[in-house]
Amino acid sequence: MAGAGRGALAYEELKGFEGRAAATAGEGRDPVNAPMIRHWCEALGDTNPAYEGPDAMAPPTMLQAWTMAGLSGHAGRSGAYDDLLALLDGAGYTSVVATDCEQEYLRPLRPGDVITFDAVIEAVSPLKTTKLGTGHFVTTRMDVRADGRLAGTHRFRILKYAPRAPGSGPAAPAGAAGDRAAGEMRDLRPRPVVNRDNAGFWAGVKDHRLLIQRCRDCATLRFPWLPGCNACGGQEWDTVRASGEGTVFSYVVMHHPPFPAFDPPYAVGLIELAEGVRMVSNVIGVPYDKVRIGMPVRLTFLRADDDLELPVFRAVEDGEA
Repeated sequence: MAGAGRGALAYEELKGFEGRAAATAGEGRDPVNAPMIRHWCEALGDTNPAYEGPDAMAPPTMLQAWTMAGLSGHAGRSGAYDDLLALLDGAGYTSVVATDCEQEYLRPLRPGDVITFDAVIEAVSPLKTTKLGTGHFVTTRMDVRADGRLAGTHRFRILKYAPRAPGSGPAAPAGAAGDRAAGEMRDLRPRPVVNRDNAGFWAGVKDHRLLIQRCRDCATLRFPWLPGCNACGGQEWDTVRASGEGTVFSYVVMHHPPFPAFDPPYAVGLIELAEGVRMVSNVIGVPYDKVRIGMPVRLTFLRADDDLELPVFRAVEDGEA
């Protein structure tokens, strides 16, 4: 182990927690209900009619809300998760930050549904070095059921880490525990988070295609990729290939903070594609101070490093075909 922790911690010991229950036969504190749906929608400003009326469904992203324990906790909570965190604490990885979550929706939740769930420790990463410090990512998977039927899956990932000393760079992992030396990591662009909802988009990028989701029920195009249609709630979709033509709808020029993988100042644009959806990407081909709203741009692909290629937009010169 890198010298961040107070005691030796074998990765095999951490791997032994994978597959162990984090919660068993947990029960939602309340059935799915209209007041919670209304409060959620009001907080987010979501006026979709699918969430109102006698046939209302709950917004899919509320999946975790129905399983939250509150201050009193859940009766079905397993000791394995607490034991894992205590083990990491004892090794000096005393800080924690939530990093990301992934959700899969299998059927709508409606008022009156009774929620139960089971959770498992799905993965513990090898030692990783981040800008915060050195530690381990811990992923739990929760299977959420409504009236006994699987309704969705929620994956939640945290980083348990030892903070780096102020003013110091991240320490390199010991031996094979890290993916790259710290110096090399600082020179790379951050990796995009690829999950089951957006994997098709990144597969398209790999083939130099910019793919837009299209709802099979109402034909609405959407970007970024989402598990369901935000116009009609439809769950089925296909894709259309973007022409690559667009205009700068808005933009910012990044000056600060400096980041070793980038060379500020540079322009980041909100690009309105010819198909009508918008996406955020770099604007290249002109000096940053020459970017303007309404400027025509065209898709190209930037090789950031050996493992990463990104869609960016090059300014189209006047008279350029």
